[in-house]
Amino acid sequence: MKLSRRSLLQLSAASIAAGAFTLPAFAQAIDELVIASNVNLPAWDPTVGPSAVNPTLQGLYQSVFDQYILQQPDLQPAPGLLTEWGWNDDKTQVWMTVREGVTWHDGSPFTAEDVAWSLARVANPETGSPIQFVWGTLANHRVDGNKVIADVVQFDPTIFKWMYFLTGYVLPKAYYEKVGAEGFEAAPIGTGPYMVEKFERNAFVRLKANENYWGGAPEFKTVTIKFVTDAAARVAEVESGNAHVTLEVPYEEYDRLKTSLTGVAAPISDIGMIFLNDIDVMLDPNVRKAAVHAIDKQAIIDRLLGGYGVKIDTLETAQYDAYDASISVPYDEAKAIELLAASGYSPENPVKFKIQTTKGFKPKDYEMIQAIVGLWRKVGIEAEIEIYEIAKHYELRGADQLAPAAFYNWGNSVGDPTTSTGFAMFGPSPHSVWDGEDLINMIGPLWGEKDEAKRIDGWKAVDRYIAENALVIPLLQYVQPILSAPGVVVTPHASGALLPHLMKRA
Repeated sequence: MKLSRRSLLQLSAASIAAGAFTLPAFAQAIDELVIASNVNLPAWDPTVGPSAVNPTLQGLYQSVFDQYILQQPDLQPAPGLLTEWGWNDDKTQVWMTVREGVTWHDGSPFTAEDVAWSLARVANPETGSPIQFVWGTLANHRVDGNKVIADVVQFDPTIFKWMYFLTGYVLPKAYYEKVGAEGFEAAPIGTGPYMVEKFERNAFVRLKANENYWGGAPEFKTVTIKFVTDAAARVAEVESGNAHVTLEVPYEEYDRLKTSLTGVAAPISDIGMIFLNDIDVMLDPNVRKAAVHAIDKQAIIDRLLGGYGVKIDTLETAQYDAYDASISVPYDEAKAIELLAASGYSPENPVKFKIQTTKGFKPKDYEMIQAIVGLWRKVGIEAEIEIYEIAKHYELRGADQLAPAAFYNWGNSVGDPTTSTGFAMFGPSPHSVWDGEDLINMIGPLWGEKDEAKRIDGWKAVDRYIAENALVIPLLQYVQPILSAPGVVVTPHASGALLPHLMKRA
């Protein structure tokens, strides 16, 4: 599968200030579930534009729209709007069986035509789907009864995984063609567990239960999601009782409140890592390897994050398909000193470079980099910290202009190695800043490998090579803190999506 920097996805994220509104007093029994969300909702179409590839918005989208394939809380796929799917014997076609008896929120029937139209729409470059390079690998979408068939233009082993990942949503053909993009934005409908009742931009969305939902009607009949992007404000919302559920609060606040409220903190698919750009001193393998060995990841997790994190040594977590527990890069201060000495560096004559980081985008991101810079200083690395906004990171990474080291958080809710190691480390990808030909040659054939076992083994070999040569610095798998009122039971989702239809009364 031939890929270029232009043909791959370039994610972007925007931070928008949230508004506030007044809620009626709560009854003792929760009639209206209120959630204080950490993200604002800029747009309703979950298939086009930058919002469609913002992982933090997927819980909102999944409340209203269904994906082709359902992703369970443990990240495993299950029948959704498609009940079965697969390739033909020579993998020149894909086939999908469409669920029957489903209705759109306006009462009209959901059909295979909706699936075929949705797939063809995002495959069309003119639509503006940021994942068009994936959807465009299928063509000639056609309906045969309750089945949809499409021709494989270019084999992509992850095509069905994208059907429960970013932009993998089914939209209503007849309704969308009737009202157009603006009309859909004003009054969106899906087949999901909730219907949009009221939407105040930058403030809140109120959802009404879809009593005819094919997966079963949600327990809470009305859900209001307030957009509260400030972490301290979210703490205040749930502590005061103005909201029943919130997430991504500071870990110290989570520990403080989890005794009076209900707390759940579970690992999610997001990881924290440091990109290494193949420029300047990072071309020296001794510098790269020393930088990795000098970081005591477990101490950082324990002391800065209160133990809420899982140490990782590759860009795969235990939930990812290509995870290999045998790949380990230990903390070894003496080894780091020895490696730097071999290149003429020491605490008295340190190697110098810049490291970039966000501050407050993820819990303790800046503080973690401060701690790492302190550990580096002990072995002979002097790193200057530059703080930037996440949007600037995307801009610099897409242009391959990051500093020699740059902190980032990476999401991979489908757990496939192509969407972790692949996009992050394949030189032609706009997400990668490591352009070594040896790694490009290892990864290139894996994009279109049809033998699944061989593909996964190939990615494990890539991860081992990356670890042995210190081409990136994996740090930790994030743990997501969620607080809820005692009357609400939250089912955490390993993707990080907070899903109200999975919430129950205690």
